[in-house]
Amino acid sequence: MPVTGRRTVWLFDLDDTLHDASTASMPHLRVSFGEYIEQHLRLSRDESDALRRSYWLRYGATLLGLVRHHGVRAAHFLLETHRLPGLEARIRGHRADLRALARLPGRKFILTNAPAAYARRVLATLDIGHHFEAVLSIEHMHMFGQLRPKPDARMLRSVAARLRVPPAGCVLVEDTLAHQKSARRIGMGTVWMQRWLPAARGDRPPGPAPQRPPGAGRPRYVDRRIRRLGELLRR
Repeated sequence: MPVTGRRTVWLFDLDDTLHDASTASMPHLRVSFGEYIEQHLRLSRDESDALRRSYWLRYGATLLGLVRHHGVRAAHFLLETHRLPGLEARIRGHRADLRALARLPGRKFILTNAPAAYARRVLATLDIGHHFEAVLSIEHMHMFGQLRPKPDARMLRSVAARLRVPPAGCVLVEDTLAHQKSARRIGMGTVWMQRWLPAARGDRPPGPAPQRPPGAGRPRYVDRRIRRLGELLRR
């Protein structure tokens, strides 16, 4: 793993990395994704579920398939599917993790495939937004006129360039292995956060392939496997 210190650029994922999204938002997003597809593509519920999952497996994000093959406007999809009434009451983080953020040296950013409005709601509820210089959300992940969210390696390289740091100066803290694999390919450090990682993720809409359950070992492209953010304070 690259040497970390005060100038390390930490790129933190949001869902299931800094809070328990599997409870707070993912079941509700599964419903809203399905309803959106049913309504706008005029499909049955079974057809909608099958399409949602096939695009999730193929592209790592249902939205990409809808944009590429059905002309769905990304901004409209994100607005309609992420309304999530009552979200704040369901958000749950871990106090020790949140305290560790304040002590972690280096520059810190949120890098999430979620929309900015949703990310701001989560960060405000957890009261940790002040720890981060900026939120790099899916709205910032366009390249050459196309949407390229995680795990697109070109987008990750572009993020490093935008922050004026070489990829080796960045560390991606993330629960999704496919995203870490791309980050490692361009030289970023990788930390697999497992506190909120569900044992099986077949129902999760925004993520790519199912994860290994906690304790199942560390892939070669993962530099560190952690269960709490406080472990980042120990080199």
